[in-house]
Amino acid sequence: MKKVGFFRYIVLVLIIALGSVLVAGCGGTTEPAENEPVQFKIGHCTWVGYGPLYIAQEKGFFEDHNIQPEMVIIEDESQYAAAILANEIQALGNVVDREVIHYANGAPISFVCAMDQSYGGDGIIASADIQSVEDLAGKTVGLDKSSTSYFFFLAIIDKYNVDESTIDIQEMTAGDAGAAFVAGRLDAAVAWEPWLTNAGQREGGHVLVSSRDFPGMIVDVISMRQDFVEENPEAVQGLVDAWNEAIAFYNENPEEGNQIMADALGLTGEEIVEMVEGVEFMGLQENIDFFDNEAAEGTIYSLTDLAVEFWTEKGIIETEVKAEDIIKPEFVKASK
Repeated sequence: MKKVGFFRYIVLVLIIALGSVLVAGCGGTTEPAENEPVQFKIGHCTWVGYGPLYIAQEKGFFEDHNIQPEMVIIEDESQYAAAILANEIQALGNVVDREVIHYANGAPISFVCAMDQSYGGDGIIASADIQSVEDLAGKTVGLDKSSTSYFFFLAIIDKYNVDESTIDIQEMTAGDAGAAFVAGRLDAAVAWEPWLTNAGQREGGHVLVSSRDFPGMIVDVISMRQDFVEENPEAVQGLVDAWNEAIAFYNENPEEGNQIMADALGLTGEEIVEMVEGVEFMGLQENIDFFDNEAAEGTIYSLTDLAVEFWTEKGIIETEVKAEDIIKPEFVKASK
């Protein structure tokens, strides 16, 4: 009796399994996996330039393009490359010159979209006796060599033919440099807001030059792992399109956009408004212009080449890097 019961049990299981297969063949299951949103992670620090990602999320632009990115706050820049290399994140918002270093050191990334550029938010603050870039020679300047502040500084003094060796550079964070300048312990500092505004707290303190004088020098881009780009080109295109839609929305609805970004980044409305004044968001047309490899200058190609030149001269990178190997203009062009 036990053997017969067991045989009937096996038959019953086979019948149920066969029925499940037939139901599936008739469309009785959920939609196939390829129709599910593509999930991936985007790393970035707390900076208003990345805020439109949250506008895209809030307004359903990601959903419209069948993607489900998760934004991951990473405040420590030294963790960026490791996170990309370990595939803990598949995308990253960061400045071009630093991403060139990451790529040269083995991070498998591609530039797919420009996000924003500093437009007055970064600069050199100086004492009263420094009225030109040339006057920096022989002076003490505080800056962070591990950040894009150093690249910005090098580009400026190079334009004015000032030799770096003639300047006494004191390494410190931008915040510490700004505070030290206001306290009178430095002749100049490379910093960002609020220290540009606070420079006047020191008698004679002023902004010598800012990123408004050098547009296109400090630009944030979306870098993505190359294997993800190759395996998910539609998702990458969706991300670029959603970003451009978020910028278009912001341009039409700045107050609502500011509130969305403030809530997402844990900032006050006043802080967001102050930050926005120092950046220029890059949407569809700005990206088309920036990714134009036929333009002589002011493009992601010329900026990448400049970063490669500077970091090679400084011994920061030793691997040959070609702009065309890291830049993926097809996603910008496809957005037209």
